[in-house]
Amino acid sequence: MKKYTPSPILTAGLETFLEAGNPTLDLLRVQPGIPIDDAYEHVSVLLGYIKHLVREGDMEDDHKLLGSADYLLAMAKALMNDIELARNKLH
Repeated sequence: MKKYTPSPILTAGLETFLEAGNPTLDLLRVQPGIPIDDAYEHVSVLLGYIKHLVREGDMEDDHKLLGSADYLLAMAKALMNDIELARNKLH
């Protein structure tokens, strides 16, 4: 008897982040077709880095660290939003 293996849910590739220009245009986009388990793993790593940058930036009053955290946060948010779009497509 053949065992059924469901296809992995893949990122939708719809979410963008980092606006540039005037009028503003989205500079970067989440790549479509990435298994969401892999994307979740990267979000987890990003959030760990963001937490560290915010703590260090706050303690040292270092605006470069805080600015870096802001960029990474935009990336993590776009990944999470794209994962949710992909998951909701199936339901």
